[in-house]
Amino acid sequence: MICSMTGYAVKTRDIERGTLQLELKSVNSRYLDFHFRVSDELRSLEMPLRELLAARLSRGKVECRLSFSASAARADQLQLNGELLASLKLLSERVRHEMPDASPLSVNETLRWPGMFGDQSVDFAAFGPVVMALAREVLDEFAASRGREGDKLAAMIVERVNGMRDIVRRVAPRIPEAQAIFTDKLRQRLTEALGNASDDRILQEVAVFATRIDVAEELSRLTTHLDEVERVLKQGGACGKRLDFLMQELNREANTLGSKSAITEVSQASMDLKLLIEQMREQIQNLE
Repeated sequence: MICSMTGYAVKTRDIERGTLQLELKSVNSRYLDFHFRVSDELRSLEMPLRELLAARLSRGKVECRLSFSASAARADQLQLNGELLASLKLLSERVRHEMPDASPLSVNETLRWPGMFGDQSVDFAAFGPVVMALAREVLDEFAASRGREGDKLAAMIVERVNGMRDIVRRVAPRIPEAQAIFTDKLRQRLTEALGNASDDRILQEVAVFATRIDVAEELSRLTTHLDEVERVLKQGGACGKRLDFLMQELNREANTLGSKSAITEVSQASMDLKLLIEQMREQIQNLE
């Protein structure tokens, strides 16, 4: 599968004391770069999450957000701490005995007393298996979103590869005829300019120049590089760097083609090829 470096996925999981939420999103990057936004209570899970993500991803700037929202306790879940309530009652009576003017504890103050409803703390250490299971689900959805985007990018690249092949097929048959016409004109001009020079000298100069404007090798290498682009796309996996290198090679051949051009058609073909290469390069920058 060809994957884009752009992706997004988010999932929530309701648990006994609240709700967990895990969010993944990524953009382009030359390397694999993680940024974690994890609440302090769940900080111990950052390293397992990093290892899980690194095993599935190769490139991209990935942001991972993990949060926990505690839910309010229901009335049927609340149980008064009887021992603490009895102790507060005795202490309140003793204080009022010593200080008759002191106000008794109100119901609100009593219910707010620390520990009145027992231990309401959350055991975040026990969240590990739940969080990792949630992370695997989010990662599957995240990878699927990157895969869908990658398929679209691959289709756009193949479309431009086909466009480049059409240009090569259109120009290649014109090269021998154009070179023959151009060398005939050059021979005539050299004959007029050199005057008494021997035919061998003129033919030698014409042959040297004909070699300089021969673009058959460039057209052949263009076709070879285009074959390699399609092969890499079919192979799939993390291929962004390989394809970026091939774009450099294609651009080099297109530039050489333009510099050797002896006819307008070849010059225009070079410009059209470079335009398609640049369009492909922009898309490849998004591939993993």
